[in-house]
Amino acid sequence: VQLQASGGGLVQAGGSLTLSCAASGRTFSSDAMGWFRQAPGKEREFLAALTWSTSTYYADSVKGRFTISRDNAKNTVYLQMNSLRPEDTAVYYCAASTRRYYDGTYYYSTRTYNYWGQGTLVTVSS
Repeated sequence: VQLQASGGGLVQAGGSLTLSCAASGRTFSSDAMGWFRQAPGKEREFLAALTWSTSTYYADSVKGRFTISRDNAKNTVYLQMNSLRPEDTAVYYCAASTRRYYDGTYYYSTRTYNYWGQGTLVTVSS
């Protein structure tokens, strides 16, 4: 079972990037998928989740700028990032959770997720 994140890179402030997370080894279409990031010296931070019930949740820091989506036919989840800021610079991780919660706030926690991708670096220059 593997999650492969890609799409990171260097972008100027105000620009956009789309991250992809391709899953292999099992079908993730009924799982919750999440995106997190970790900046140097900081804890891993929740960004967005797309749950098994297709509900979406976002951290306040990215709400209105980032959009999580999935293509079940491709077993892939995406994170569209707009209006990027230098403080968005971090390694971005995708994750999958087989756990089903009706309270979506459980998906804000790293402990909820069973599978993790390797991370992709996003650098936003000012």
